[in-house]
Amino acid sequence: MSMIDCHRSDVVLVLFPDSNLRTTKLRPALVVQNDNLASGLQQVIVAMISSNVLRLGPPSRVFVPVGTEATKNSGLLLDSIVMTDNLATIHKSELARVIGPFQDMSGIDQAMRVTLAL
Repeated sequence: MSMIDCHRSDVVLVLFPDSNLRTTKLRPALVVQNDNLASGLQQVIVAMISSNVLRLGPPSRVFVPVGTEATKNSGLLLDSIVMTDNLATIHKSELARVIGPFQDMSGIDQAMRVTLAL
């Protein structure tokens, strides 16, 4: 079983679980886990990315327009929302591929602080 090597700030294509935990959808997600976590587990924590910009609103969600310096290498094709209030722990074998990295995680970090009350 081959596992994809990914790092914090990578946009990955992944089978993201629906809230019913019975179905999944192949979609982009953002790796938010610390690279130095050293849990010993072959899993990674990701935040869902949606191209439905109507989902913007809560401070736990970050608008990421394509074509900006922060997203130019991310591989995203549409303006999107990173939903730090929709996290999943994914086994690395479920990662289809790394699409590209975000250049600036400061907005994501702030949204994660809101989501996790840090």
